Amino acid sequence: MKFYYAPGTISVATGLLLQEAGLDHTPVALSFADGDQTKPDYLALNPKGRVPALVTDQGILTETGAIAEYIGSLAPDKNLVPADPWQAAQMRSVCYYLASTMHVNHAHGPRGIRWADSDAALADMKAKMPRTMADSCTFIEENCTFAPFVMGQEMTIADPWLFAICCWLETDNVDVDHFPRIKAHRAMMAARPSAAAIRAYGLLTKDFA
Repeated sequence: MKFYYAPGTISVATGLLLQEAGLDHTPVALSFADGDQTKPDYLALNPKGRVPALVTDQGILTETGAIAEYIGSLAPDKNLVPADPWQAAQMRSVCYYLASTMHVNHAHGPRGIRWADSDAALADMKAKMPRTMADSCTFIEENCTFAPFVMGQEMTIADPWLFAICCWLETDNVDVDHFPRIKAHRAMMAARPSAAAIRAYGLLTKDFA
């Protein structure tokens, strides 16, 4: 498999999951600064012009959630997706919140041009983003198990996903000290061998030891 990523982006979640699942893959870096995601060669793989993208023998997968579920299905012994239907649904409720709300809250800062054109609207979104990100942190802090993982004693696909988003909190002007459970989870994930592996090839750009 080929795994297309950009450093420090949501593709951190996919990189961690590939390592945790022990799946053979080749990381391929894209530079957002150079606009690699908008060049014809990459758009032929992913017309959305975003990361991650995973090239498999069966075709190309995009979207963090779809890729995460696929990785989980290839490594059933890792229990990255709970076998129990209720637990799996609870996990997905966290994942869908991360995708539909928390990630979008973050994007209102650096990616506001997706939703607005005027300078005033862009400034309003950027100014409000730290508050909406803090609100998301409050929800996660109060509603996830963290014992020590999001769903309890075993890692699921929700953990690398949450970690990837929480790597942005300082940049988003969120005081992580207000969220001790998130902070502890982030440090735990950053200390795993999977994090060291993706840090070594440049996907993970921060260290939260």
